[in-house]
Amino acid sequence: MTPDTTTATPDAPARAEVPRERQRRGTARTTGVVLVLLALGTALTLVSVGMGQLAIAPGDVLASVLHRLQVLPGPSPLAENAESALWLIRFPRVALALLVGACLGVGGVLMQGVFGNPLAEPGVIGVSSGAALGACTVIVLGLNFFGEWTVVACAFVGALAATAVAYRTARHGGRTEAVTLILTGVAVNAFCGAGIALMTFLGDTAAREEIVFWQLGSLNGTRWQHVLAVLPACVIGSVLALAFARQLDLMSLGDRAARHLGVDVERLRSGTVVLVAILTGAAVAFCGIIAFVGLVVPHLLRMIVGPGHRTLVPASMLGGAVLLLAADLGARTMVPYADLPIGMLTALVGGPFFFYLIRRGRRSGAWA
Repeated sequence: MTPDTTTATPDAPARAEVPRERQRRGTARTTGVVLVLLALGTALTLVSVGMGQLAIAPGDVLASVLHRLQVLPGPSPLAENAESALWLIRFPRVALALLVGACLGVGGVLMQGVFGNPLAEPGVIGVSSGAALGACTVIVLGLNFFGEWTVVACAFVGALAATAVAYRTARHGGRTEAVTLILTGVAVNAFCGAGIALMTFLGDTAAREEIVFWQLGSLNGTRWQHVLAVLPACVIGSVLALAFARQLDLMSLGDRAARHLGVDVERLRSGTVVLVAILTGAAVAFCGIIAFVGLVVPHLLRMIVGPGHRTLVPASMLGGAVLLLAADLGARTMVPYADLPIGMLTALVGGPFFFYLIRRGRRSGAWA
């Protein structure tokens, strides 16, 4: 006797609609988050470039932009000194803040995806400390290989070198375990920290001040050349991160399951580490160490838009850009006639959030 399935048939379309409805809600939520971040970025840009010792109203900023784009005819609406300050000082700084924040946000997504741990960030494998050691060595020894670009170039090389040392040391038998790579990164960070302390001890007063200021991070003195140097790394890195999105989603199932599903885990991990080194190295080489952006932004947005990397990567790119731009605005305006270290402000926000993540993970048993 065949079973009677007539009572279950009417419910089948309803059950099929549930995933579709969830997908629609997720897409709408992601679109809303992206639109909010774009609106915040645009508003912060107009406000940030107008604030300073020479105040410029947002409407005048917008008029100057339209004039540069030849949308508005006639002369510039701003005086010559205001126009120069806007386009030679403030816009390059804002543009670099957006690019650096985007690089750190994408780097954080890649690190958390490849390690399967929401507490991972680019600094875990020694990228930032390696860049700091390279820059501090050049500052103290007075080297001048590439003129004014020497510190930047050596900081970038230091970031890549530290990452290479951490990765090669952690690799054994043709494989690299995530836990081993993190532990190796701790050792690299400790070694670079000792090197920075030595350079600080050997340097004179001027060198020490520059080292301390560089370690705390700053966007002061940014020029358009710096923006153009970081732009290719940001664009290429973000595109490649999106290309890794599906494989990173599978990595969340674990290394063994990802291998069974066709993911070359070792190749993905090595490629991701190299990409993170390039993104983070290009960012910190121009503005010093900026902590916690790669930790806070991806984790916060993962709770809002979900774990899918196709949406998480662009959302984190925008979120990192907005966060760093807001931090830079605070660094320029919180204390009159002073430029606070931007890395200090991001640490003040990221530190408490880091404690929150630890307590939240302990309650849920995620890292027990």
